[in-house]
Amino acid sequence: MQGEKSLVEISHLHKTFYVGKRKLAAVSNVSLSLKKGECLGIVGESGCGKSTLIRMIIGALRPTSGQVLVNGADYWSLKRRERRAFHRRVQVVFQEPASSFSPRMKVGAYLMEPRMNYDRISRKEAAKEAVGLLDMIGLPAEFMGRYPHELSGGQLQRVAIARALSIMPDLLVCDEATGALDVSVQDQVARLLVKLQEEREIACLFIGHDLALVRSVSQRIAVMYLGQVVEILNSETLERDAVHPYTKALLGAVLDVYCDQEKELPLLRGDPPSPLEVPKGCVFGGRCPVCEEKCMEEKPQLCEVEKSHFVACHMA
Repeated sequence: MQGEKSLVEISHLHKTFYVGKRKLAAVSNVSLSLKKGECLGIVGESGCGKSTLIRMIIGALRPTSGQVLVNGADYWSLKRRERRAFHRRVQVVFQEPASSFSPRMKVGAYLMEPRMNYDRISRKEAAKEAVGLLDMIGLPAEFMGRYPHELSGGQLQRVAIARALSIMPDLLVCDEATGALDVSVQDQVARLLVKLQEEREIACLFIGHDLALVRSVSQRIAVMYLGQVVEILNSETLERDAVHPYTKALLGAVLDVYCDQEKELPLLRGDPPSPLEVPKGCVFGGRCPVCEEKCMEEKPQLCEVEKSHFVACHMA
């Protein structure tokens, strides 16, 4: 959506699943872009389509329609050898790290494997780099000889992040990657991601529920609701410029240490509609405090209301 050349270009992406004879719209008409060295945060409540979108970006799920280009390449049109190169450029850190580890592989071997596999470096050189990766994520060198079951969930998550960074991908995808971490470790990982963006121009897609954390690591934020992007705006001006009622509701849910303890918390009424029965008009209409008749009848399109700020709302 920006004039500059993008590392990732997502155009009118749709993903539909079938539940019996009924269609479930998991992702609907999503268009996004991501530049080299930029971090794009994607936020939204559970079931809004964030993980489905990510699976299509990394080539784990074929889109129903639309296109995802990474460095100008569509994964589903690549040959086998080209797909191997694609996976080197795109690395993923998932929410649950334990599933990424073999219980019989030590942490050191886990960190050494990518460089030895892709770049054919010696075991001695790979071990030296692995120790450096452990230091980068705040773990001692002795962890090289430990097995996954000997680490806590937070430690495993940091090792998974280090492994993804070991081959310096063009794009790092973090799908709820800090959910298992303590607050102090979350801050450490956030600082690390910002440093990598600045020094090595690694692009990052950061998916999460914690709006404050996502804002701290990203330059732009895309807000999703029921499979659709309802607002895209700059992280720095999020509180000031947020227009969509759902984005404002998410901001209202971020608690401040110095907030008024007596003030009533703003709560959204109702529940999200079923993705099997997507509303005719605005997907947020049934819960929106400023909804009008037009909102229920006509679906709002994602439009640029000011530079780099896109909103899908008739009231904007």
